[in-house]
Amino acid sequence: MSFLDHIARCNAHDLAQFQPWHIGVRRQGWVHRDFAPNLHRRPDLFSIDEKGWHLSPAPATPQARTDAVEAFLRDLECEGWFPAWRDERYPVTPDLKQPALMAMERAAVPYFGVRAFGVHLTGYVRRHDGLHIWVPRRARGKSTYPGMLDNTVAGGQPENLGLMENVIKECFEEASIPPDLSRQAKATGAITYCYQAGMELKPDVQYVFDLELPDGFVCRSNDGEVESFELWPATDVMACVRDTFEFKFNCNLVLIDFFVRHGLIDADDPGYFHIVAGLRQYPYGPQRAAGSCPRPRQPES
Repeated sequence: MSFLDHIARCNAHDLAQFQPWHIGVRRQGWVHRDFAPNLHRRPDLFSIDEKGWHLSPAPATPQARTDAVEAFLRDLECEGWFPAWRDERYPVTPDLKQPALMAMERAAVPYFGVRAFGVHLTGYVRRHDGLHIWVPRRARGKSTYPGMLDNTVAGGQPENLGLMENVIKECFEEASIPPDLSRQAKATGAITYCYQAGMELKPDVQYVFDLELPDGFVCRSNDGEVESFELWPATDVMACVRDTFEFKFNCNLVLIDFFVRHGLIDADDPGYFHIVAGLRQYPYGPQRAAGSCPRPRQPES
């Protein structure tokens, strides 16, 4: 096991199993060939040609597209698809600075290979013996990744909410961090990856934040999504990330990025270049025709 193993795992996918999905002339996602029969059932809403799948132009506005697709997805939910349905919509856009073409139920987004966005925050404490990180364990009753370790605060980016607004909301809901404290969080960049899990494809972006918390402040669950919080020495968190699969898959990347930025993985580490490059492999979504994502090439000397 190594940090690079987590990066490779988060970028393992095979686009040969998928067909592009378009809204208008632009590709907005990917549909797995085993999920595609569901689209064939609705020729009024979806069509296919040599370029891939297309959403019908009949719903001509973002709201009309949202409503038409949601009705279709509700029918699939009744058939047993999307067991983690949240009644939370994500914007369908390659970039949060561009207007969304529609919104889609969060649980369905990876079945259309649509880029999802999220915020991940590392809450840390400075002590005389080094950095410590607040580590939550996800509630065992959660529909996704129950019982796994997580970033201090993390959440998907829903429609009609700013990134910092989402950070403040999630900090209070998940860790009981009050707004006057969470507003001090610093945006430090973004992580990109493309992860396949069966028929689901996640070419996602996670916006990364750091929040230095006062020694003595205690993170506590507020909404029941977290079973418990523990304050770990950063070196213990590093060992857990490096040597185990205890953390939710994409949380490993956020923590690896934290280790790099805080000098816990330094430039003399043999894997440093591959780690840094590997955390941002897909700025605009997956482009390769097929195959698992290779590790970044080492530059020629």
